[in-house]
Amino acid sequence: MRCNKIFIILSLIISTGWISCTKLDESLGSTLTRSQADSVIQVQALLTSAYNGLQLAYQDQSNWWALQEMTADEAVAPTRGGDWDDNGVWRALKLHNWTPDHTYIGNSFSNILRLQFAATNVLNFKPTNYQSAEARFLRAFSMFTILDGWGQVPFRKPTDTLLNAPVVLKTAEATDYIISELTEIIGTLTDTVPAYVANKSAARALLMKCYLNKGAFANRTTPTFDAADMQKVIELADAIIATGKYSLTNYFDNFAYNNDAISKENIFTQRNGPGISTIRDGNAVFCHWAPTLHYNQDPSGWNGYATISDFYDKFEASDVRRGGSYPGVTNVSGLKVGFLVGQQYNGAGVALKDRKGNMLSFTRELKLQETDPNTLEVTGIRVVKYPPDMTSSETKSGNNANNDYVFLRYADVLLMKAEALLRTGDAAGALTIVNTLRAQRNASTWASVDLDKLLDERGRELYWEGWRREDLIRFGKFLDTWQLKPSDNPRNLLFPIPTSDLAVNKNLEQNDGY
Repeated sequence: MRCNKIFIILSLIISTGWISCTKLDESLGSTLTRSQADSVIQVQALLTSAYNGLQLAYQDQSNWWALQEMTADEAVAPTRGGDWDDNGVWRALKLHNWTPDHTYIGNSFSNILRLQFAATNVLNFKPTNYQSAEARFLRAFSMFTILDGWGQVPFRKPTDTLLNAPVVLKTAEATDYIISELTEIIGTLTDTVPAYVANKSAARALLMKCYLNKGAFANRTTPTFDAADMQKVIELADAIIATGKYSLTNYFDNFAYNNDAISKENIFTQRNGPGISTIRDGNAVFCHWAPTLHYNQDPSGWNGYATISDFYDKFEASDVRRGGSYPGVTNVSGLKVGFLVGQQYNGAGVALKDRKGNMLSFTRELKLQETDPNTLEVTGIRVVKYPPDMTSSETKSGNNANNDYVFLRYADVLLMKAEALLRTGDAAGALTIVNTLRAQRNASTWASVDLDKLLDERGRELYWEGWRREDLIRFGKFLDTWQLKPSDNPRNLLFPIPTSDLAVNKNLEQNDGY
């Protein structure tokens, strides 16, 4: 069918900001009329495709997640002998010495814009009001990410022609547009849908992030926080709280294989699992435990990712977020969740060994380039945020998993409200919120709270969830030195526009310093 051929061609050429969305009868010399296209294109299928766009852009370990976490103080992918070198791309992220040709920066930019295209495309084919609101939410989500990372957003309206390069919204214009879009669709969205469907609370939570980061996006070297913006954050948080739908629950239940059923915190997720119409490319949530686990653990991993000991030391021993046993995982495979340090065991309680026969005991010591063959497989504290489903054949075979990927969570909403209160002088109100959260996580309560302590608390609560770089910039800490990162350059507060995208969109401008 010609319609399918057109969309196959379109899917091949949307990898850069050069293209977004257009009418079918305007594209590629198509003879298919708009009315004919409407009769054969299923809007829900296009909307599903847009939701699928979240997977590669956000769940894949070498896309936006890597840019947010590997550039921060929470995650590192050390080179281990001949493994994990990848032409130095992981070291460049940790050392903040990337260039406009960095592979993962380019891939992230392209894949996030693919999501924007897919979401905008839905609007061309007579969606219902709710479908339109869903698509606009997904588009706003992708635009927010591009704004966060690159400070300028290539953008097309559905009716724009392919013949011209898309306009580029600069920081203030992009921020205002995203805020206006989310504000408009809130009235259409509801909270009666599952978390993997765009909903009212998700739009409110993303709006909170817009207002909270507005001053940081405008001036990343010296962020400011307007009192009116902070009040918006507080009001939006209160609206989410007032739904009565969300509450703090067992920490790792939010990320479990059945988190769609047992989590009371997850506000917006991406649905995964057998029978789900989704991109099955061997990545997804699986890529959030496979890169960190050793080859001889169950499930078997790729022996790469770790965290630094300085970050691990931010947790109290009693804090449940630091990890431990998890039902259905530890009793089956011996694998614990959270942070893995020290000797590892199998499900029968037998101590595991590495491939050379040394004890598989993960150490605090870590270098960016590990060369000692006797220790390179065990250096670094490992992290398991999503408990694997050990009853699943997919987990055993190394394919995708059932865990829904978490984007927005109730605990984040509470911490954003606490931050807004603190930035407007209500330290007592902020302290109450933080202590409520810490008590739920079995951490000690505090007598006082300040911005430094709140940033650390966000790290403890949201580690490896893809928000850390953004938080460090907003709190003025991203350019600090930390373990494995000795120095920095202010240019790194934004990523460079990929060289290939500059070549095809004359409206893009390279960010300063690149």
